[in-house]
Amino acid sequence: LGWAPRPGLPPDTAAALLASGPDGEMLWLDVTHHPGQAPGVQLMGRYLLPPCKQRWHTCAAFLPQEGLLVCGDRRGSLLLFPCSSSPGWAAESTGIADGDTDLVGEDCGSERELSCLLHKGALPLEAPLSVLFGLHGKTGVTSVTCHGGYIYSTGRDGCYRQLCLQGQQLEVLRKYRPCKGLQWIEELRFTPDGDLLVLGFHSDNFVVWSSRTGANLHCIPCGGGHRSWSYCSSPSAEAFAFVKCGDVMLYCREAEPCEQQVLMPSLHGREIACVRRLGALEVPGHAALNIFITGSEDTTACVLVLSERSRAAVPLARLSDHISSVRALALASPMGSDNESLSTLLFSAGGRAQIECYRLLCARDPASESAVACQVIHVASHRLDEHWEQKKNRHKLIKMDPETRYMSLSVVPGTSSEQLSTPWKFLAAACSDGSVRVFGLLEATRKLVLVAESFHHQRCVLKVEAFLHTQAGGERRHLLCSAATDGSIAFWDITSPIADATDALHRAEGGMQPLALGAPLLTVMAHSCGVNSLHVCKTPEGRYLVASGSDDGSIHVCLLELALGGGEAAARTCLRVLERVARPCAHAAHVTGIRVLRPDLLLSASVDQRLTLWHRRPGGLDALSTTFFHVPDLAELDCWEVAEAGGELRYCCVLCGQGLEMLHSMA
Repeated sequence: LGWAPRPGLPPDTAAALLASGPDGEMLWLDVTHHPGQAPGVQLMGRYLLPPCKQRWHTCAAFLPQEGLLVCGDRRGSLLLFPCSSSPGWAAESTGIADGDTDLVGEDCGSERELSCLLHKGALPLEAPLSVLFGLHGKTGVTSVTCHGGYIYSTGRDGCYRQLCLQGQQLEVLRKYRPCKGLQWIEELRFTPDGDLLVLGFHSDNFVVWSSRTGANLHCIPCGGGHRSWSYCSSPSAEAFAFVKCGDVMLYCREAEPCEQQVLMPSLHGREIACVRRLGALEVPGHAALNIFITGSEDTTACVLVLSERSRAAVPLARLSDHISSVRALALASPMGSDNESLSTLLFSAGGRAQIECYRLLCARDPASESAVACQVIHVASHRLDEHWEQKKNRHKLIKMDPETRYMSLSVVPGTSSEQLSTPWKFLAAACSDGSVRVFGLLEATRKLVLVAESFHHQRCVLKVEAFLHTQAGGERRHLLCSAATDGSIAFWDITSPIADATDALHRAEGGMQPLALGAPLLTVMAHSCGVNSLHVCKTPEGRYLVASGSDDGSIHVCLLELALGGGEAAARTCLRVLERVARPCAHAAHVTGIRVLRPDLLLSASVDQRLTLWHRRPGGLDALSTTFFHVPDLAELDCWEVAEAGGELRYCCVLCGQGLEMLHSMA
């Protein structure tokens, strides 16, 4: 049995009673009650739960103005049923819904209940419109809530999920993991001031966790979640009642003024490992608002807005799907219109060989505190060991390199074209196990598949960069460069592997065995040790500048020319090094960020907290200016150009490490 409030009806006089019975049949009964009158019971609908071992519902909620019922069951599934309150759908029993005002006796109540159930055959047995089977695992769904046009579900898998309706189908947008160790989530409460409270059990304690502060508001020892309980809060007091050893226990607490004041909220709990700029939005009454994405060692990624006027960073969304550190981010080409909205695919990767993919939708919202609204849709995920965890008797087998980390990501440009006639997007990854891997994403079916790999480097690969070469006749070649801990940079032509992978994916309907990338076209020994930063820039002449920075503080720049072989080798790609420039000891520490701003202008950043502009001339690099920044242990930088009112360009950059800093007005 379970109760669910009816939208549009006063909760103190009317509610819906949902009852699960044999063979997975669930009844919806409307119960009305007035003081001094007999409760009215009206059978409104019959529903069929999907077959499973434990076939009963655990929670339900009516969607306002949708005519739909969302239900969670003991198997952890979410179900969507049609419902209607029109008289044609209801089977009324005599003397139940006819305004009878007699007081209810024991015999009278039994007769009314029997009369109501005898009419249930007049209603059709409805099957679910949409089923998300086992969404919360085998431990069941604990609550379903509707708020702000979205559906929220909780379960005993340590997660709560945000969903929406697409037509009459349930679609998962996000998965949230509130805090470590809170495996038994029971309920969500939305407060008037915009906070979201997560109620659940952590070990043998009842916990109220605030999503705004990221901390526990209350922790009450009660013995754990296998008990009846109830929680109520108000601005002046709060109470928690529970049953323990047959006794009803009550915990009360008066509201106390908060003595802590947050001077500056943190973006992450640990150092920031990567940063990418999504773009800028123009909001009336505000200066330019830059949208950034950061990834951290605290296993989260954060979408934030940074105002140039207030210089305040306001988080818009926090992504918590990773189980280890987030070390790399990559964006597909952002799309927007008139600086009013931005949309892109975001890839995040890091420890435990885990990749997550999201669709980000950012639009201006002058009514909100940040002036920007951000919607995040989880698209797909991939782990190298996800098939391992499904194997039986895996304890008898040896797992290959369980600590593989993704060190860098790069989206392969120009793959969704008429030439390839495919909606697949491809992503290159540098891996700590010595491999370069290429993944394919089909957003429509939410599939992320490993399509090709190579172990050419035989050591940890630190950086990858993908770029596109277009011939005069319009022929495209997809190229990739990868850098490893021995200082070498390898250049690959991945055009054929991508085309072969696309054909294999279409034939196999989204599944395939990884292909071989083959041998690289060219390998350049650029440094004496690990390459920590890498960037590729196309020159107006159609050549490519490849800049890199190393652990030894040196900078290396090489100019490449690409051509297609003729005759029998018509399909062979040739790379030729035209010029190489090295600047030893350019910095006093690791060079962890480098960008080619123009063919004659480079920018480098180092752990020595210096940001240096370099002029590239034939045969050398000359330092133009040096700026000291405040972020210790620099991990990465990102750069972009901004057009001034007079048509001049200025360059801006953002740096991350033990903090986040934005610099601009670089000539």
